[in-house]
Amino acid sequence: MSTSETSSPTPSGSLLSETQVSTASELIGKLRDGLGKAILGQDELLDQVVICLLARGHMLLEGLPGLGKTELVKSLSTLLGLGFRRIQFTPDLLPSDILGSPILEDSGDGQRKLVFHKGPIFANLVLADEINRASPKTQAALLEAMQERRATVMGDSHELPKPFFVLATQNPIELEGTYPLPEAQLDRFTFKIDVYGVSPETLQEIITTRRAGEPPKLETALSAVQLEDLFHLTDKVHLPVAVSNYIARLVTSTHPDRETSPEHIRKFVKFGASPRAAIALAATSRASALLNSKPNVGFEDVKRVAKSVLSHRIILDYSARLEGWTPPKVVESLLESVKEVGREVPEDLSV
Repeated sequence: MSTSETSSPTPSGSLLSETQVSTASELIGKLRDGLGKAILGQDELLDQVVICLLARGHMLLEGLPGLGKTELVKSLSTLLGLGFRRIQFTPDLLPSDILGSPILEDSGDGQRKLVFHKGPIFANLVLADEINRASPKTQAALLEAMQERRATVMGDSHELPKPFFVLATQNPIELEGTYPLPEAQLDRFTFKIDVYGVSPETLQEIITTRRAGEPPKLETALSAVQLEDLFHLTDKVHLPVAVSNYIARLVTSTHPDRETSPEHIRKFVKFGASPRAAIALAATSRASALLNSKPNVGFEDVKRVAKSVLSHRIILDYSARLEGWTPPKVVESLLESVKEVGREVPEDLSV
């Protein structure tokens, strides 16, 4: 069922209709149920994946090998029916192995010309597997693609297919043979999510119901039109002035040079989050609200996605870890310190 009949443009400042919210919930439910069949015992992780997808963002999954990160991305591509390419990042991988390169070919009339052959980046869903095992030069090949949705090779720009998502996996940087992603690369990822092991009960279910750990066969849950409709509905989720004010104050408070920032931020944070973080918070908060069948964003939606959006964008001072501070812990403390409603809330506040 397409939502084209129920997803007509919503006037600025008005809420989605009950029909639109209901239709969106039905479509999201199909996707979420499919992921739940493939990946067991990771409900919050799957919710975060769906939120990031609805916000049209890129996602970085960090965890030890064997936790199902790659299977999660493969299942997502099957459920969405999107073109899928997997790039296995290794130390000898070159930028041209990702983007593609011009190759000299016969044109058929005795002439030769350079013809651009597209690399695996030209897909709707790209799995950058173990991205931090490649050199920084190769990692940087994704920068333009993730931000501009295009790739430039030898001065010529090539548009990437729509929609375009990069879902990357990386091993903890403590493991041998890894290269930490530079800050500019990390900032391109809307979410960074830590993936942990499952409970003993879930492990027992996996080994008793799945031969060799193989997940069940999945079928496409959403068509391209339905996915586009979901994007449209997510954009139309109402963001109240009070909530946008809260987002702005949260991101501003991550900077240690602001007098209004909490004490632990001024003491332990070296660099705060970029404006791209505020944009990501707004987009993913809208997606979180729609996932919960709400036509408008609440403060709880911002808090739900804040850790995934901000943790990888905060650079700690060297003394922070000596005091037991980590980026997620800093964000948790920030959420406790920054009030939901600031003093400078506009008088004509609408909710």
